[in-house]
Amino acid sequence: MNGDTLEKIYQEGLEERLISYLAERKHIPLEKAMDIYYHSNIAKHIHAGAYGIQYLDYKVLTQILMDTEPELFKNVRADTKMRAN
Repeated sequence: MNGDTLEKIYQEGLEERLISYLAERKHIPLEKAMDIYYHSNIAKHIHAGAYGIQYLDYKVLTQILMDTEPELFKNVRADTKMRAN
């Protein structure tokens, strides 16, 4: 396995953890969290490897996303079923 392959595997795992944590924090379905993530600037920076951002912890990246891109959450309503858990 070469370095590019390992980097891609790491990135995919990071995205999975970030999306899952975003869904948990915002009490939204995974599909909505995925949509928010893939429309974010954070996703673009991670894919580009910009600023080494892809090496930050997924919880830190989630918080950065929520703090810096609030417009992505304008029409998001918490899933009441998820909140009950």
